[in-house]
Amino acid sequence: MSNDPALPLLRFLQLFRSVADTEQALIREHLQPRSVKAGEVLLHMGDKAREYFFIAQGVLKITTTNEKGNSVTQFFLKENQFCTILNSFLKNVPAHESIVAACDTELLVFSKSKLLALYKKLPWLSELIGSISQQTLLDKIQLRNAYMGEDATTRYKKFITRQSDVALRVPLSDVASYLGITQQSLSRIRKNLR
Repeated sequence: MSNDPALPLLRFLQLFRSVADTEQALIREHLQPRSVKAGEVLLHMGDKAREYFFIAQGVLKITTTNEKGNSVTQFFLKENQFCTILNSFLKNVPAHESIVAACDTELLVFSKSKLLALYKKLPWLSELIGSISQQTLLDKIQLRNAYMGEDATTRYKKFITRQSDVALRVPLSDVASYLGITQQSLSRIRKNLR
């Protein structure tokens, strides 16, 4: 990354509209860069989401716990995506999911208070981040649904085609969890595809 950690976010926002220098300075003032290691938990299930993340580099995963008490990967989020547990963040209620770094990741972090303060100064940003987050949610659900009803081998083939950039960076245990198959089955599938 350059000397300006906010650059990935500012470049991303500029895809949607021009962001004046004064607006860029305001955005920089309200965010905090953070490096996280693979496996680091950013939000524990049951806690309230008080941070909004922009992924500058790396992959985060949203996990839940199944009836057996095992962690299950629901979604992956990567560069140029925002991440929080929206319901918890907006309604100030405990999250039903966790947010975990799936690999070493560089984040730009807005605390809830700083983001809300920034929204007051830049109302367009609230609308823009809201619509981007809404689209991300729809994309995640659509992607997840693409794997439904398929056998394990087909799910894995679709995953490495549609999300190859994620597949290359996250542990196989996360991939297996996301696809709803055991690690042993995934190993077998991978061996048979060679």
